[in-house]
Amino acid sequence: MAYFVKEIFYSLQGEGAQTGRPAVFCRFAGCNLWSGREGGRPKAICGFCDTDFLGTDGPGGGRYDTPEELARAARAAWPLFSSHRARPFLVCTGGEPLLQLDENLAAAFHEAGFEIAVETNGTLPAPRGVDWVCVSPKANAELALRSGDELKLVFPQEGAGPERYESLDFRHFFLQPMDGPEQEANTRLALEYCLRHPQWRLSLQTHKILGIR
Repeated sequence: MAYFVKEIFYSLQGEGAQTGRPAVFCRFAGCNLWSGREGGRPKAICGFCDTDFLGTDGPGGGRYDTPEELARAARAAWPLFSSHRARPFLVCTGGEPLLQLDENLAAAFHEAGFEIAVETNGTLPAPRGVDWVCVSPKANAELALRSGDELKLVFPQEGAGPERYESLDFRHFFLQPMDGPEQEANTRLALEYCLRHPQWRLSLQTHKILGIR
């Protein structure tokens, strides 16, 4: 199958348990909860997404016809002279990466030397071979992935209170304040919730604070 990618870039992971870790980001085009077009936002299942995943026009973006071709493009974004002690880290994101990430592609990424993470809305099953699963649930979207490494809940969401997810089988639980005009108030709400419910940890979008991608 062909793979459609919005962009590939190298940066620091800005959120969750891997915050601060250098990574290659492979942002797949397309999502099953929103078209990516502003006109469709009122009817979208996820109406607050702040990411451009529409099309294939970003740096490194395009159509990749084989898993190996995409794996080579991702590997080329990793520093050439990095220490052998720093295993190349790849974050598959979107949009919704599990619309495209399959077992063959995961195998090609591993062959290229990557540790593979996926950031998903959790509505689709993950293929074998993914090393780190981060699920970000959305209200009114049924979860197919109910276990993994971290659950990162954008907060607050009407119909998606933290108590709905606290019994799921994840190693880490994060609340991430919803961005937008109410970000400061949302951050305070998330902070206070974490203090009252210490199962949850606060995740900030440090890449936005630092002004990086």
